[in-house]
Amino acid sequence: MPIHPYNHHNFCQKRSSVPIHLGTTLRKLVNEKRGLLVPGAGNALAARVIENAGFEAVYLSGAGLTNQFYGIPDLGFMNLNDVAAHTSAICEVVKIPLIVDVDTGFGNAINVYHTVKVLERSGASAIQIEDQASPKRCGHFSGKEVISKEEMCSKIKAAVDARVHQDFLIIARTDARAINGLDDALDRAASYAESGADITFIEAPESIEEMKIIASQSYCPQLVNIVIGGKTPSLPHVDLAQMGFGIVLYANAALQGAVRGMSNALNHLKQYGELTEDPALVATFAERQAFVNKEYFDSLEKKFS
Repeated sequence: MPIHPYNHHNFCQKRSSVPIHLGTTLRKLVNEKRGLLVPGAGNALAARVIENAGFEAVYLSGAGLTNQFYGIPDLGFMNLNDVAAHTSAICEVVKIPLIVDVDTGFGNAINVYHTVKVLERSGASAIQIEDQASPKRCGHFSGKEVISKEEMCSKIKAAVDARVHQDFLIIARTDARAINGLDDALDRAASYAESGADITFIEAPESIEEMKIIASQSYCPQLVNIVIGGKTPSLPHVDLAQMGFGIVLYANAALQGAVRGMSNALNHLKQYGELTEDPALVATFAERQAFVNKEYFDSLEKKFS
């Protein structure tokens, strides 16, 4: 039986037919503090691949979207329309919770309020907002600046006030570690949780000891972002789960894997002038059609012809 590619935003069905909000599912998974492993996607196809691999949630990466959609660096170029369109597209084709990276929220507290309204309607289960000054940049780039703790708390309060469902989760990220040190980042994260954030995220810790300190914070679940080649040590998932992180994020693992795969396939084509269904280089034609659920659309064609 083909999987229906179009989903009712934010809800999954249990046997009782009582709709369960996907944010409620996500909150339960995060509160287990077993290091929920969440890969990032830059588009709907990547999200389908992630779901198909068996992951329990997916993350719409701002860096991934900017890199894949525009082909430029993560330096604050994406806008709310970009994010809303990709959010809607992803939520139409996957049945797992979607966390959406909204950078700085696209402005002040009023802009954040509007951002939450738009993305909750678009099907997101959670948003992640950060305290960088605009224009923001990748959390593992140098040259970052942060806004005041008070201004970020106002943004979080606006986000909490704007959401319709209590389990539309607010993830508050601070980039203060790289600028003011870990103590300031910890203080900010605690204040963000007090302002209503459901999960906090201290970006770019630079040692295992710092990661342990972050994971031990008890006011709410913590997220750790493992950037391949970035500043944060890469550890086995079992170690991060034992530390007690709520989420272990690999925001751009799929993107980096795709870039390598595309490069290998195209370099082979350039060198040899031919490319066949070599499983070491490309997905088969049948695999590609399966990932976009062509069988379902074939069934529709038969139904309505």
